[in-house]
Amino acid sequence: MIRWTICCLLLGACAFAQAPRNNTPTDSASLVALERMWNEAQVARDSTAIGNMIGERFVNTEFNGEVSDRQGFLANFADPKYKPTAMNIEDVKVEMYGGTAVVTGTYHTKGSYAGKAYEHVGRFTDTWIFQNGKWLCVASHSSLKK
Repeated sequence: MIRWTICCLLLGACAFAQAPRNNTPTDSASLVALERMWNEAQVARDSTAIGNMIGERFVNTEFNGEVSDRQGFLANFADPKYKPTAMNIEDVKVEMYGGTAVVTGTYHTKGSYAGKAYEHVGRFTDTWIFQNGKWLCVASHSSLKK
């Protein structure tokens, strides 16, 4: 009987610890705003701003299959060969799962790398978690449409 009671208490504690946050429409609006700020920071090559938006175990998967961690992703901003001139997102959708959100949409980016112009149109999926009172992106994936 004592074992059964302890088991029930432990299960109840685990369920309470996993209780979802009460998501509000402002969560979705905040995440869309963060995505747009991310794009502005990329064009400005502001690694500090991006660093404040991504988690410590962030993983990025590029359209070409290249995978980078937080350190590698932020190092790309310091590369003087990388010169973005525009980055826009559209058709942004936010799906909430408690303290986790998946943001999807399309992107259009232009710029040059090592003097060679590029222009990409594709789709993105970003996974955000609500941690320590703020949203942090923990995974990002992009794929080209054309």
